[in-house]
Amino acid sequence: MPAYMIVTAKIDDRQAFISGYGAAAAALVARFGGRYLLRAPGALMLEGDFGGGASVVISEWPDRAAAEAFWNSPEYAEVKKMREGIADCQVLLIEAPKIAA
Repeated sequence: MPAYMIVTAKIDDRQAFISGYGAAAAALVARFGGRYLLRAPGALMLEGDFGGGASVVISEWPDRAAAEAFWNSPEYAEVKKMREGIADCQVLLIEAPKIAA
């Protein structure tokens, strides 16, 4: 069953985030079998207290195990350090069947 990682990020230094963390994370996402479905800034907050104006990233993974292997890898632990001090992130992982079109 596919899994989806949903990230909401308030980014203080967008250029540093994209050129450093974003580029390095993207290479690892692909290496671990994930693919991006959405990467976009400017989320409109409709309800809640986190995410207004934030960037949203949604990635699809073959299954939960693949997403967790990426998240818990030593390689990602190093890459994750690149966003310290420049982004506040909320990350969710959920399994869901694909919905037929």
